[in-house]
Amino acid sequence: MISRLLFRRLTERHNAGTSVLGVRMRHTEDYHKNWEHKRHKHHVAATIVGAGAGVALWLGYNHQTGASSLPIEAEEDLEKYGAFRNGLPEYTLEDVSKHATMEDRIWVAYRRGVYDITDLIHKHPGGDKILMGAGGSVEPFWALYAVHKSAHVLEWFESYRIGNLAADDIGSSVRNMNDPYGNEPRRHIALKPSSKKPFNAEPPLSLLVDNLITPNGLFYVRNHLPVPEIDAANYELEICDEGAKKEKTLTLEDIKKYPKITITATIQCAGNRRSEMTKVKPVKGLSWGQAAIGNATWSGARLCDVLKDMGIEDGKTDALHVQFEGLDTDPANMPYGSSIPIEKALNPHGDVILAYEMNGEPIPRDHGYPLRVIVPGVVGARNVKWLGRIIVSKEESDAHWQQNDYKGFAPSVDWDTVDFKKSPAIQELPVISAICEPSEGEKVKVVNGKIKVKGKNWQAADVLESDGSRHPKAWGWTIWTAEVPVHGKESEVQLCAKAVDSQYNTQPENFENIWNLRGVLANAYHRVNVKKG
Repeated sequence: MISRLLFRRLTERHNAGTSVLGVRMRHTEDYHKNWEHKRHKHHVAATIVGAGAGVALWLGYNHQTGASSLPIEAEEDLEKYGAFRNGLPEYTLEDVSKHATMEDRIWVAYRRGVYDITDLIHKHPGGDKILMGAGGSVEPFWALYAVHKSAHVLEWFESYRIGNLAADDIGSSVRNMNDPYGNEPRRHIALKPSSKKPFNAEPPLSLLVDNLITPNGLFYVRNHLPVPEIDAANYELEICDEGAKKEKTLTLEDIKKYPKITITATIQCAGNRRSEMTKVKPVKGLSWGQAAIGNATWSGARLCDVLKDMGIEDGKTDALHVQFEGLDTDPANMPYGSSIPIEKALNPHGDVILAYEMNGEPIPRDHGYPLRVIVPGVVGARNVKWLGRIIVSKEESDAHWQQNDYKGFAPSVDWDTVDFKKSPAIQELPVISAICEPSEGEKVKVVNGKIKVKGKNWQAADVLESDGSRHPKAWGWTIWTAEVPVHGKESEVQLCAKAVDSQYNTQPENFENIWNLRGVLANAYHRVNVKKG
């Protein structure tokens, strides 16, 4: 389907249900090499996420480099961190244990190093979780939080080095310790990891537009902790109403007795496209490309139906939040946790479900088996997997991931000035889009002066294919197709994707004004440079 709206310029007013795809051109002889193993389809595919998105066009004549994910460092490349250093004093673990409070200054050990991290604590992206290692070794905890094992984190950590650990104490904290990631599920070979422990990965971007519904094996994986092993036959979900002081426990079979609801919903990581924002200035977080997003059908019981059986209904509770806790836990036995506003949870049109099926099959282990909460339209961090407990409360979740992560800040805020209490937790995501095909640097055939464009968006638009749901309950993306004219003899073309939703919310033109230290909410125009064939 080709819409005439494709050919309007950016300066024109677009009706609800339009978005923008742009083309920029330039002459160049020195262009970076094509990605290896790219797919040579003669069209452009893009994803657009936002209410009522569609397509339009503009032309320009400048260039910006596309994003690419940073590689995972090999273990041997990290060996220099925590290694023995000449000229430093030696300390035993007993010496380190005497520094476990702020008054005594906080010391920790890592491999052969001893560190005074007192001044690091308020800058630590993980909040005070690093205090779990106070007066001892951080190695048992970093075995779980393996995101620390990256060069930029360890370089920063090394700046707090004060000594060497005594030879007799080296490795004693992890001796005879089993690998907490030793029983992870098998993953599809096409997934590209941004970290392996915990496992986090996205599919090749071009595969996202092959199907309206993302196959289970190709759905991006976002884990914060080891994947728990859960026996569905013994599974129980605890529900607590703090105000009424009521508790209830449901088995999986109990949940399946409620009316089964099936919705199509897109889930996206808050850090999707972070690798593009990093090009403005480094941020802390996994270097996601544009494919930390997926679209699936989810089946289960409505949360509002389950809560209604406990007398929790709109107008009959003074609760303000619904908290969720997973069965994945850290070394202190603290679960992954998050929360959503009570209004979203109790709204039958909000489609929050306790899902036990994904694309018509039991939810895979990586995606929350046997039960997860699906909160359509809301950031992936609130769609808690391996759901173990629901708490209806006046308070937000006090979990790290609600209070000290997944929040946006102004570009002027850095790790020396950040105050996580001043920003609200991310719930709904801004409108976003990304070009899926062709990939950066790919050679594209121009037919009759045009390049074919294909993409996806969350809401109904002037499109080719969608699941048919109506706004405001259209939670899944939509595949659309357009033909973009590319005139002139320029050897290269820059394709730009921009979305506008039905409330006229749109994407910013660049990342400079939305940069934030956690690299979340990265929704500037997506740009891909291609060669004309």
